[in-house]
Amino acid sequence: MQRFRTLDDLLDHLRVLGITASVEMRMLTELDHGLQCAALLERDHPGDVELQMAGLIHDLAHPWDGPGQPRHAAMGAEAVRGLLGDRVAELIGGHVKAKRYLVTVDPTYREQLSGDSIMTLAAQGGNFTQQETHIFRAQPNWEAMVELRCADDAAKVPGAQVPGLDHWLAALRSVVHRRR
Repeated sequence: MQRFRTLDDLLDHLRVLGITASVEMRMLTELDHGLQCAALLERDHPGDVELQMAGLIHDLAHPWDGPGQPRHAAMGAEAVRGLLGDRVAELIGGHVKAKRYLVTVDPTYREQLSGDSIMTLAAQGGNFTQQETHIFRAQPNWEAMVELRCADDAAKVPGAQVPGLDHWLAALRSVVHRRR
């Protein structure tokens, strides 16, 4: 599994995602999707830079996973944990669990999902059991994971005007420097 040791390595990967078609929306790149997600989180949670960074990079492991994307959240979390810290990694690792949680607790949520998200839901475990719901809600960052998930769902608009990668460089550097 790939692990990013430097910010330059992560930025190189993000630039590749800028030319990689999104697995969720063919009219977006993976980077377009991340930029939209981060922008939504910046608007709604301006003081939570770690949440914004998780939004930017939450799907960075899509190219490494297979059909149904069952492992991309865990793979992405481990790829950035050493560079961006535990909280960013936990948020990334929890964004698929948050989808499963929301489908379980909100009967209208499934209707809001894209066709691809509905398809991958089965490969990712489907609805939570009652025990899984309890375990999810016991995590200290579960509400932020849900916020990330909601931004993820909304960040699929071809042609949306959001800040580019350069806008996020200072925030990425600040999160990296906090780790050191």
